[in-house]
This record gives sequence, structure tokens and C-alpha cells, in this order.
Amino acid sequence: MTLQTGSSEAVKPSQRPHSGPANGHEPFPARAAQLTGFAYLMTAVTGVLSYFVVRPQLVVADDGPETLLRLVDNENLARIGLVIDLGLITSGIVAALLFFAMFRSVDSRLGLSLVAFATVGAALISVATIFAAGALQVAVAGPGFGGDSADIVLLLTRLYDVTWSIGALFFGLWLIPMGLLALRSGWMPRALGWTLVIGGVGYMVSAAVDQLQPESETLVELLTMPASIGEFWMMLYLVFRGTFPKSVAD
Repeated sequence: MTLQTGSSEAVKPSQRPHSGPANGHEPFPARAAQLTGFAYLMTAVTGVLSYFVVRPQLVVADDGPETLLRLVDNENLARIGLVIDLGLITSGIVAALLFFAMFRSVDSRLGLSLVAFATVGAALISVATIFAAGALQVAVAGPGFGGDSADIVLLLTRLYDVTWSIGALFFGLWLIPMGLLALRSGWMPRALGWTLVIGGVGYMVSAAVDQLQPESETLVELLTMPASIGEFWMMLYLVFRGTFPKSVAD
């Protein structure tokens, strides 16, 4: 049996502990990263529930009288929708602040731009929620509110849709700095970063196409697909993986 007295010679370079990413950016604590993922996931859940589950049951496009009747008959559901919108606004801001904390050591200016986009988006969703609350109030008040209640409800629901769409655009824009930060961090898949950047650009283009050619629904869906893929990839990556470098996690 041979005794190894030179410990520094016995350990090969490939066997030495990994000290961190090659670019020097230390990974965010895994538990905090998972919290960021949960907050981000909450924005997706509340957004889907609000716009694609609750709203279709309450609003009939270009039909004020029918929308008014649905709001009156489903007042509790409408109020639940308002609470869901508040959850979306809150979770969006919380997620943005957590993303900033996570990527602050990577590039604080990009992190601040991410927070700025999220803040504007949340503010616009807040205005949309005010329009929704106003439509509900007019519908419940009935003829006693004054004027043609159905026309007022129709106007407020249209304003809600426009404001929501602009707010959603800013939540699409924040994918660009998010993707760049993921690329520069050194502890996230580069494919994820590029998917987010492409998704953010695609979201902007889709908004322009939607305004210029409203009938091009298929093209709009194709342009927003990378954004959806990138968002859910980021959510699941943070929730189930955290931010440890691959060599450490393995």
C-alpha cells in the first residue's frame, strides 16, 4: 500500500470543488429563487383566471345589454374577478422585485428596467381593474344610476380590454431584460435566456400586428408562442431547480 503524503498533488484539478460560475456572478440562494418562481407562477395563474376564465363569463363583445345582465346575474363572480386582478397586480410587483434581487449582482441596470416594465404593466392593470369595478357598479345600480346603463357598461368594458392589452404588453417587454440577465448570469441555461429575449420581441411585434391586422389571429398566436414557452420555462426552472450552477447541483 502506498501512502500519499502530497495532498495538493493527489487532488486533480478536475476534482477540486467548484467555486462558482466562470463569470464571477454568485448564484442566488435556491430557496429565494424558488420563491421568485412561485411569485412569477402566481402572475400567470391569476392572469389566466382573470382574462380567460372569469371575463368570458361576464363580458359579451359589443353587446352592452347582455354584458349588463351577466354582471347583474353573476355579481359574486365579478367581484371574485376583481380580487383576482388585485392578486395579479400584487404578484407581478413582488415577482419583479424578487427578480431584481436575484439578478442585482449580474446587472443592476437591466434589473431596474425589468422592475420598471413590471411596474408600468401593474399600473395599467390597476386602471383596467378600476374600469371593471365601474362597469359592475353601473350594472348593479341599474336605471337609478342615470343615463343608458348598457352603453356605459359597454364603454367601460372596452376601456378595460384596451388598458389590459397595453398592460400585458409591458409584462411582455420585461422578458427582454429577464432573458439578457439569464444569459449573463452564468447559472441559467442559455437557451432559456434566448427564448425569453425572442419571446419579448415577438410580443411587441404581435401587439403591432394585432392593431394593424386584427384578423390575423393565427399570426399573433405564433408570435406570442416563444414568450409563453419562455415564461413557463423560467417559472418551472426556478420552482424545481433554483439557481445553483449545474456542476454544484449535480
